[in-house]
Formats: sequence, C-alpha cells, structure tokens
Amino acid sequence: MAPSLKKSLLLLALLLTAGALRAQVHFETCPTNVLHQKALRTGLPVFIDLYADWCRPCQMMEREVFSQKEVGRFMEERFVAARYNVNNPIGYKLMERYGSGSVPLYLVFSPEGELLGRITGASSAEELMANLQRILNRAKAAQKGSDSRR
Repeated sequence: MAPSLKKSLLLLALLLTAGALRAQVHFETCPTNVLHQKALRTGLPVFIDLYADWCRPCQMMEREVFSQKEVGRFMEERFVAARYNVNNPIGYKLMERYGSGSVPLYLVFSPEGELLGRITGASSAEELMANLQRILNRAKAAQKGSDSRR
C-alpha cells in the first residue's frame, strides 16, 4: 500500500473514532431562563447534568453513556437536556440549591420548573434511562391524580 494511502486511511480512522466519542446527547449550555422557555415551548421536561472537569465518574458518563446513540435518542425524545459545570456560576448555583455536594448530579424538572427528581452518581446507560423513565412515570401518575381531583 502506498504511504499516502496509508496516511489517508489512518486519518479517516482517527476522524471516525473521534466522531464516535462525541456525545450523542445534545446538551444545551444556555442560561436557565432560556432553557425554561424552550421546555415550555416544546412541552418537554428538563434534564440537567451537573458535572465537574476533575470528576472521574462525570468523565466516564460522558465517554461511555452520553456517547451512545440509544441514550441520545432517548434523551432527545423525552427531554430538553442541559449541562453545567459546577465550577461556573450557573452550575454552582444549581448545585447549591439542589445538590448535596456530589457530582455527577442529574436533575429533572417539569417544563414549568418543578423539580421532579434527582439522580446522583454514575451508572450504566440502561440504569440511567430506567431511572429517568421512573421519574417521568411518577410525574405522569401524579399529574393524572391531580387532574382527576379537579
């Protein structure tokens, strides 16, 4: 094989690998009021990932969970997703208000801004999606119960 062809194939392989490592989940990084407006407009609940650059479990989640296409589809269909570094102002304020000091911390809010649930710590993709689905199911059941009392 010619050296230039080998270099081209190597470059292509590196590009494909880099693309596969990128997150499949599209995370917003906008201010929370913009995120809230998007949630109201779409009718989807909000998923917030609070992380830190130095956090190994956060890095593992980015690399092994949020990079999966299945997780990306799950999140896109069910949430407006955002992520904030707890060392920056928005993430710090959210952690101060809703956290226990441990990252990663995942928060789920209704489109109206009511906290529906929280998940602390790293997990497998399957476990994360199951926990998120439980939070959504619990919120739907509570909504049906309040609707029937009206």
